Amino acid sequence: MKREQVKERYKWKIEDIYPSDEEWEKDFENLQSRLDFSAYAGKLGDKETLLKFLKANDKFNYTLERVYVYAHMRHDEDAGVSKYNSYYLKVSAFASKCATELAFFEPEMAGQSEEYLNSLLTDKRFSDYDYSIKRLIARKPHVLSESEERIIGMSGEILGAFYDSFSMIDNLDLPLPEIEWEGEKVKLSHGLYGVILHSDDREKRRECYEKYYSAYTGLINTLTSVYYGNVKKDVFLSKVYKYNSCLEHALFEEDVDRVVYDNLIKAVDDNLPAMHRYIADRKKILGYDKQYFYDIYAPLVDGVSVKYSYDDAYDLVIKGLEPLGKEYLQLLRKGYEERWVDVEETEGKRGGAYSIGVPGAHPFVLLNYTPTLSDVFTIAHEMGHSLHTYYSQKNQPFAKSDYKIFVAEVASTVNETLLLKYMLRQATDENLKKYLLNYYLDSIRATLHRQTMFAEFESKAHSLAEKGEPLTKEVLCDLYAGIGKKYYGDAIEHDYNISCEWARIPHFYRSFYVYKYATGLTAAINIAKRILEEGEPAVKDYFKFLSGGASTDPVSLLKLAGVDLSKTAPFEVAMAEFEQTLTEFERLMNI
Repeated sequence: MKREQVKERYKWKIEDIYPSDEEWEKDFENLQSRLDFSAYAGKLGDKETLLKFLKANDKFNYTLERVYVYAHMRHDEDAGVSKYNSYYLKVSAFASKCATELAFFEPEMAGQSEEYLNSLLTDKRFSDYDYSIKRLIARKPHVLSESEERIIGMSGEILGAFYDSFSMIDNLDLPLPEIEWEGEKVKLSHGLYGVILHSDDREKRRECYEKYYSAYTGLINTLTSVYYGNVKKDVFLSKVYKYNSCLEHALFEEDVDRVVYDNLIKAVDDNLPAMHRYIADRKKILGYDKQYFYDIYAPLVDGVSVKYSYDDAYDLVIKGLEPLGKEYLQLLRKGYEERWVDVEETEGKRGGAYSIGVPGAHPFVLLNYTPTLSDVFTIAHEMGHSLHTYYSQKNQPFAKSDYKIFVAEVASTVNETLLLKYMLRQATDENLKKYLLNYYLDSIRATLHRQTMFAEFESKAHSLAEKGEPLTKEVLCDLYAGIGKKYYGDAIEHDYNISCEWARIPHFYRSFYVYKYATGLTAAINIAKRILEEGEPAVKDYFKFLSGGASTDPVSLLKLAGVDLSKTAPFEVAMAEFEQTLTEFERLMNI
């Protein structure tokens, strides 16, 4: 389908950012003429000058975000439109130039005395910047000189080349073969691989799995080199910035204590028997003598056909999120009626789904909606992101409105959890209940267990490199295989293909991200549980979190919603949720 064939009400109203391309061009041109902060350099030790700089920087970045998001969204509507490709490339290059222009700020501030920096925290004029100033004080031992920071900034594209190299291999050069699917010869792709692995045709799953992994194992030496290069880059940066480890560096950037990471891995490790039980249940339900990794997504419940039009799906989401109160539901309806969402899959449109915020306007959501249960949950997920952004921007000054990635997946997953609980309560068909319980189990397994397994692999691979041990393909595959056997247990066959799975995980080429999915779901399970059990007091606390933006560290923000990830209790609650769901599923399945 071409974009012009889509009904207007299913397209996002991008005019809410700029009414025309001409207005965007005018703002972008004006912004380029304002990129000169040299008058402030060397003078930030004076409070008046510093305050003027911070206000000017806010004003500049406010407009920069608007022009960037508009170009980004136009580009994502149809990558084949050269005009918008040009917009996006120009504004991306300009954003990099801005970062270089402002490279003087952090080294100069780090050079100020702690007495001066602490005095800013008690000066009400700097209240919009108190958290960022606290972070500056904490970062002082790790900040380089201005010339050194400029060199690191200028090397950004080089340091990011490992991820770019993997992306080129994975998206363009991976030698995926043709297979026969639904009566046609088609080239195997990442998307089709996922579709086939969720099908009930075991022979096709096996064929697809083996051919898919043969493409990666055939390039395992190259992928090892790229991954090892990325790890060595992380080791280099952690040493340059004077951290004790790559993990310490990554956690510091998110302002997250190491205890959170350790709590996650320990809780999941301690509760692996329930995971092993689920894998064994799958084998029993499927009736296999031997279960392989190409069976891990096979459907367990037959006879369930769940299809929703976009309009019906959105209505279902609203009903499922009723516990969040009238104001939240009104905003959901506003998003639907006032076209915050771009719905249809069209030629040239970016795949997948995302939510994006923009100063001075409402958030937007990109979908490629299909009438499946999974996409119903995608609506709930992306609108969770959007309303988190909405509340943060509404309640925080611009300087504090952009929350950290560590908490980015919480609101989206709260929405998914509440919707699933609603659907379970409403389900009268026992088969549908089984299907939903299985969906929930697989969601927790994929987001909490699997991402924690990834996090454990990342941590151990980086530790080996920090000790000077070379990361050969044998070392990496043996490491991954050992961790995989621990997580999945004996009810599944661990073959060479799966020992190489690390090589195809995109997030491994941008290190220490995956654990945030697991902590996000942990927090969400706890928040949703409290909302359903306690009602309005829990909702009020949750809204404090949604409104917090970047006003303090992310772990403290979650405490506002009643979740303290520095303790083990929230992780135990999440693990108990998995086991209780499994027990109910087993009861309905007569296992």
